[in-house]
Amino acid sequence: MPPQEPSTLRLTTTAGAPVADNQNSLTAGDRGPVLMQDWHLIEKLAHQNRERIPERVVHAKGWGAHGTLKITGDISHLTCARVLQPSTETPMIARFSTVAGEMGAADHERDVRGFALKFYTEEGNWDLAGNNTPVFFVRDPLKFPDFIHTQKRHPRTNLRSPTAMWDFWSLSPESLHQITMLFSDRGLPVSPMHMNGYGSHTYSLWNDKGERVWVKFHFKTRQGHRHYTHAEAEKVIGETREGYQEALFGAIEAGEFPQWTVQVQIMTEAEAGALSFNPFDLTKVWPHAGFPLIEIGMLELNRNPDNYFAEVELLAFSPSNVVRGIGHSPDRMLQGRIFAYADAHRYRLGTHYEALPVNRPRCPVHHYHKDGAMRFFANAASPDAYYEPNSFGGPRQDSAFTEPPLDLNGPAARFDHRDGTDDFSQPRALFELFDAAQKDRLFTNVAAAMRSVPVEIIERQIDLFQQVHPEYGAGVCAALDALDPQF
Repeated sequence: MPPQEPSTLRLTTTAGAPVADNQNSLTAGDRGPVLMQDWHLIEKLAHQNRERIPERVVHAKGWGAHGTLKITGDISHLTCARVLQPSTETPMIARFSTVAGEMGAADHERDVRGFALKFYTEEGNWDLAGNNTPVFFVRDPLKFPDFIHTQKRHPRTNLRSPTAMWDFWSLSPESLHQITMLFSDRGLPVSPMHMNGYGSHTYSLWNDKGERVWVKFHFKTRQGHRHYTHAEAEKVIGETREGYQEALFGAIEAGEFPQWTVQVQIMTEAEAGALSFNPFDLTKVWPHAGFPLIEIGMLELNRNPDNYFAEVELLAFSPSNVVRGIGHSPDRMLQGRIFAYADAHRYRLGTHYEALPVNRPRCPVHHYHKDGAMRFFANAASPDAYYEPNSFGGPRQDSAFTEPPLDLNGPAARFDHRDGTDDFSQPRALFELFDAAQKDRLFTNVAAAMRSVPVEIIERQIDLFQQVHPEYGAGVCAALDALDPQF
């Protein structure tokens, strides 16, 4: 590497004052104490104390990169969203993550992976915050905080608690579908590039005629859907805790840009009403036979962040960020996340988190939100236009962006989401897709995660597995016996 030219840049404080000496503190004599008037020292220490922000409660550890969404298919008859029109190319950024692990967790631990995408469209940011699985553990947001508590540390031991995890799951049969995915081979993707992504929730598309359809988004890896066994992942963790970051960053630096095929499933409102299951249930998938995958484009990641903190740690996604032509659905979990995600970012990053460079839309932004911590940008309109309506040229509403009305009716009540719901058929269909070796690994993985759990909780969970498929329950029992014959 050739010698670097001496820098001509002058070191300054954050207020712009030149720094005369950045090597030695101000002291009373060469052996005396440090003086409090050393403003440069105080500034450096104070900034270091504040260099960390609260980590995300979930999805704390992540890996990200910039890229492009290219639309090659034509669903213009279904949506007026410009980002989804044929031949459109949109800059975007992706963040992959683990769900349960903290910032220091190993990348190759068994966990669901976040698959979150921010598209900088000409009509505002569109965020699609999903996972590498098409379903989730719960279907009602009221249970989400309880579920996450089981994935975090026990308040007394400060250790992860398998008992809490399996106790919750054994009392929540709606979790069976996701459990089966998590403890199958799919629970340990080799790298971010070798896993699929899903919007998971049901969203809606609408067109200029005011017609609405329901949609699910799929991102199928073009690198191959590859996974480690539990033993292989443990070996990787023994060598590195940063395997995902190394793989993603290294591939893009080498010019090996990962790609995903973008597909959608479409369901009409009439079809939704005729289904035997709730199409807005996050623990369910839409059968491909009835709702085939339609290819619409390609996602490519082709640029690493220049600063991880500024571009990945400050990156904030929320399902509340939709654009004209894309909307939400009655999915209970989606409804909860519309509020919770943006609220989490306001707490973690500040009131004006969407004005940070990585979150800032690439289109003009005009609103009337005032003041708050770190209001570092000017009002868009005249100083007199700080409310609405006004007579001073401030931004106004535009009815052309109105979403078609959605008919809602029924009494306001707390309906039991388990009444009349089949939580066993879809996990059974998934289980029956596995070959003998895949089933054996599923049984072994579940048993290993259960080995320290009280017997009564294990028995309750096995009863649920048996309702999925007798072979499922029997296989887990046999795997437990192999670990401890006294079980």
